[in-house]
Amino acid sequence: MRLKEQYKKQIVPKMEEKFGFKNDMLVPRLSKVVINVGCGAHAKEKEFLTSVEQGLLKISGQKPVFTTAKKSVSAFKIREGMTIGAKVTLRGQRMYDFVEKLVGITFPRVRDFRGISAKSVDRSGNLTVGLKEYASFPEIKAEDVSNLFGLEVCLSTTARNREEGLELFHLIGFPFKKDSK
Repeated sequence: MRLKEQYKKQIVPKMEEKFGFKNDMLVPRLSKVVINVGCGAHAKEKEFLTSVEQGLLKISGQKPVFTTAKKSVSAFKIREGMTIGAKVTLRGQRMYDFVEKLVGITFPRVRDFRGISAKSVDRSGNLTVGLKEYASFPEIKAEDVSNLFGLEVCLSTTARNREEGLELFHLIGFPFKKDSK
């Protein structure tokens, strides 16, 4: 069952029952997913930036936006206006498709994956997950990868507290560690 239909048929009734919501619109839902890549020491390499752009485009189906430094920091050898990362913001159907792919395909393919810590959910009910390499996504072929990079996936919700957000992610199917809750 697709995540959007599963949300309406299964997640909303369970959340209403557990938290006593009187209206379907009060039930927390995903609002956006942001995929972020920091370039770090490779910020000056055009080839690396191109591979980051192509990787994010394949993973998300959407062209990334490059982020620039707001201030110069001599300790990190960063000048103002220098490209230091890339990000993609997903909403709507692309967001739901990405979350289905992340939970159903990508997490099981990650090497030495033991589950997500419940501490990854903040007090506003948002989840942030870091992946050490992007090669575990199904669109990326291992033989085509020249530059490996890690990425961060931030899932924003309309939850009002940590418990609501954690329950929403449990019902969506995120693989949390057994001792966490």
